[in-house]
Amino acid sequence: MGTVHCFRSAEEVREVLDKAFTLMSEDPDVGPRLRAADVPQRFELTDVDLVVNIRPARDGEEGNLHWEWSDDVDWEPKVEMTMSSEVANRYWQGRENIAMAITRRRIKASGDLPSALALLPLTKPVFPRYRELVEADYPHLALEAVDRPR
Repeated sequence: MGTVHCFRSAEEVREVLDKAFTLMSEDPDVGPRLRAADVPQRFELTDVDLVVNIRPARDGEEGNLHWEWSDDVDWEPKVEMTMSSEVANRYWQGRENIAMAITRRRIKASGDLPSALALLPLTKPVFPRYRELVEADYPHLALEAVDRPR
């Protein structure tokens, strides 16, 4: 079963994922491609009672992505995903296969799933940078390469 790599608090989830979204938004290759894809998403992290809505940046906004830790936003998500923070951490480290996680119900997904799945290859270049961030600043979240999805 392996070691459970958990966030220490909802505040830590938000801090780490803010950094992950910033990595994506500012990446010179990934950011513009995600912006152009135009797939607003809503993520609900059930174990820490957090919701984040993400959309492409609009004209005049900095970066390529805009996100708010709220459902009080002026856009509708095309895709909604519900998961635990542990699954989210595994995903960002490249250790969670989204299609398999949906099949095994570790992730509940609704909306325009083909568009969401099309984004997955765009985000992969960020995984090594997220792993570096975790290893440097949040070592309790780091997963070994052998920690594969069950």
